[in-house]
Amino acid sequence: MARFNTRTAKAQPKSAVTSTGRILRTYEGGRGQERDPRSELFLLAVANFVSQNTFYEKAQDRDDRYTRLVRDLAVTDPVWTAGLLRWLRGDGNMRTASIVGAAEYVHARLAAGATDGPSNRQVVDSVLQRPDEPGELLAYWTSTYGRAVPKPVKRGAADAVRRLFHAKSLLKYDTATKGYRFGDILNLVHASPDADKPWQGELFRYALDRRHNPDTAVPPASLPVLTAHRELMALPVAERRAVVTSPGGAERLAAAGITWEALAGWLQGPMDKAAWEAVIPSMGAMALVRNLRNFDQAGVSDEVAARVAARISDPEQVARSRQFPFRYLAAYQHAPSLRWSYPLEQALGHSLANVPVLPGRTLVLVDRSGSMFWSPVSERSQLNRADAAAIFGTALALRAESADLVQFGSTSDRVRFRKGESVLKVLGRFGDLGGTDTTAAVRRHYKKHDRVLIVTDEQYAPSGHGGPTDQIPDRVPVYTWNLEGYRAGHGPSGSGNRHTFGGLSDAAFRMVPLIEAARDTRWPWQH
Repeated sequence: MARFNTRTAKAQPKSAVTSTGRILRTYEGGRGQERDPRSELFLLAVANFVSQNTFYEKAQDRDDRYTRLVRDLAVTDPVWTAGLLRWLRGDGNMRTASIVGAAEYVHARLAAGATDGPSNRQVVDSVLQRPDEPGELLAYWTSTYGRAVPKPVKRGAADAVRRLFHAKSLLKYDTATKGYRFGDILNLVHASPDADKPWQGELFRYALDRRHNPDTAVPPASLPVLTAHRELMALPVAERRAVVTSPGGAERLAAAGITWEALAGWLQGPMDKAAWEAVIPSMGAMALVRNLRNFDQAGVSDEVAARVAARISDPEQVARSRQFPFRYLAAYQHAPSLRWSYPLEQALGHSLANVPVLPGRTLVLVDRSGSMFWSPVSERSQLNRADAAAIFGTALALRAESADLVQFGSTSDRVRFRKGESVLKVLGRFGDLGGTDTTAAVRRHYKKHDRVLIVTDEQYAPSGHGGPTDQIPDRVPVYTWNLEGYRAGHGPSGSGNRHTFGGLSDAAFRMVPLIEAARDTRWPWQH
């Protein structure tokens, strides 16, 4: 009689985040699982805003754990680590963590004398994606390791400078608030102009001149945006508001590279309706999202607001901005006008495009314990991990064929919703539920579902019944979405219908259908 070769036999897929089998304790004392170094680093990296305390982990301890993991893996597994850092700055959209990681990658490999794998120069270049980031990298390096900057760091930064430095980036980022001005960076890394950009040599010379001789530096005629900017800056203050209100004012501001951040200072007066309406056409999508409240307070017209709404809800704009879904929730909470509600709902939906439509019955458990409320998702946001968990959990439930949506902490409750309902409206039904009794929530609400998804920081309290994933039959997939990156997981992962993902974007959701199709999944940058 066949024991294994049967028609009902099903392949057991594997996933990237893998536990070792070693038992650790969660911060609440639950029986946790150690993950291998790559898995630990990945989950920490995708949730790490650097220098930020969390409920259970001080900022310095968290940063030290991150840099230690990067250093170790840069030497033992450079190809994987370089891939992580490149992806982290790109699709992962974690700017500071990727820059810190690249610096530590280089330092560790130079100290070890390692030469295999991707070059240090390539890794540095790969994480610098915005014109102010070469300065960020150099500032981190010199504040951490001193003023002696090694050649791979200089050359990688020089490669990025050639890609990123242009006239408008000079106006936006080369400001007196920066420790490393564009001229300082050019002096340090000795970047030569890109041969395919004949204007860049003059730009570099001007950046150096305005750094060392700001009163006499003259912008080159070959870069009209700099000339136009200089002309506007030379206008008497009393004449500047007339530029804003005159026909063609918006075009003139855009041609001079005047950003919304700089406009108020240039006007030396309030950002009123006319000022906002003049600068809105040249603002990026996420700058628009962050300023919806300001538009309302200034009385921006419905006609202009309609154009703003169309841009912020455009799927291509949302995809290009690579913003985390919680940014749209923040805007929804802070924008007082109902005219933004539907565009923000649309934008949130576009930012969750990778959330799958799951067949059958799905149990979605959302962690609303105290630790999830404690740490914000970034230093500039009042939103927290509990908000991010609710967004992901609600989106999963709304798109599933049939789902039970549950919030849990010390207790647990179902969150009611209707098919087709707004994600933003459902979020208002979540609460703060205290401790982290994940096991009890699973035991109470699991009713022969086809799969279970738990969105959590995994720091569950001990239970006499065992861990959360132990409560589910082995044949039923359990997916854990980790939002904090602590060391101990609440269950095994990587095989046997137990899988863990992480991050503050929807990117890893695309793994769920692959696993359910019995396909092994790899790291996000390997697909």
